[in-house]
Amino acid sequence: MTEMNQKSHVNSKHRNLSNESINELFSLAARKDRINRWRKRKRPQRKSQPLISKVEKQTLIQSKPRLIDRFREEIRTRHYSRSTENTYVYWIKQFIFFNEMKHPEELSEKEINQFLSHLATDKNFSASTQNQALSALLFLYRHILKREIGDLGDVVRARQTKHLPVVLNVTEVKAVMDNLSGVILIIARLLYGSGLRISECLRLRVQDIDFEMNQITVRDGKGKVDRVTMLPSVVKQPIEDHLENVKRIHRQDLAEGFGRVVLPSALHKKYPNASSEWKWQFVFPRERRYKNEKTGEQGRYYIHKSIVQKAVRSAVVKADISKRASCHALRHSFATHLLQDGYDIRTVQELLGHKDVKTTMIYTHVLNKGGRGVRSPADAL
Repeated sequence: MTEMNQKSHVNSKHRNLSNESINELFSLAARKDRINRWRKRKRPQRKSQPLISKVEKQTLIQSKPRLIDRFREEIRTRHYSRSTENTYVYWIKQFIFFNEMKHPEELSEKEINQFLSHLATDKNFSASTQNQALSALLFLYRHILKREIGDLGDVVRARQTKHLPVVLNVTEVKAVMDNLSGVILIIARLLYGSGLRISECLRLRVQDIDFEMNQITVRDGKGKVDRVTMLPSVVKQPIEDHLENVKRIHRQDLAEGFGRVVLPSALHKKYPNASSEWKWQFVFPRERRYKNEKTGEQGRYYIHKSIVQKAVRSAVVKADISKRASCHALRHSFATHLLQDGYDIRTVQELLGHKDVKTTMIYTHVLNKGGRGVRSPADAL
């Protein structure tokens, strides 16, 4: 119906209405027609509302722990050492980087095979390093992803090599000690005189040294095993003098409201005041106090091993020793010289804290040297 017909229809139906009323009726009809056309048009389908809002979704994502955080929590629950934890995390990250940032859940035995072979062929890593990476991946899949790794196929394995330990003779050890001083000299004498690992030596607490029995108790050593070793007489007086100085610093820290030390495991919950007691303080504390981010407390941690390592390497260079000697070489020298002096290998095993005597057998190469060793036939010419 055209506009003229609509007007004529309205005029014939409402002849008695005024022009103003007719225009109003026409306006209402036109508006009703527009509304009907709008209702008949195709409307876009509404998107379904999400079950949770964006804020709730972001909160849920943040509340779910990351893979590395889950890994660290699991490995600490099993009381692995902190160095093992950091090493395993390193290899897991390298595995993810090697596979172009894919999540380990998406990877299988094929990718693990390729990664381990890459370490041996392209990176030329040793067999022990390759086994270390494999152990990290096994722990990840077994305890975090709850999945057993099947047959890895033909993995290119690095060749297992046997290296003799670097051993310093008595003259060389004395030359190294002559180029050390202060606290570093005391630590070096303990490494050589007690056969301690550097981490075991630096983690010693005041109560671990028994001056009456001339012995040192190594707490929570490698393999989570305690053991007892000797306290050399040559370091007794220097350690006593050193502890007097440490005790004076500790008293000053307590007077200033500090002086708390980190306790092993959860002893701080069982004994809240033990962290400030003298017997729990480290024998070799740092010069500066550390701050606990959680509690805000300040105390003194033990000195970092890199300080001792750099000092010993510098002493080796000054002593003009051509061997690749390090802090661990002092421990090797301790075991070697005991065997040279005729001590039983089982005794040496206990002092070193080796779980298996096969590990201690590496030092038996010295038994073929010296006056009790095999004499070369060339010397009879």
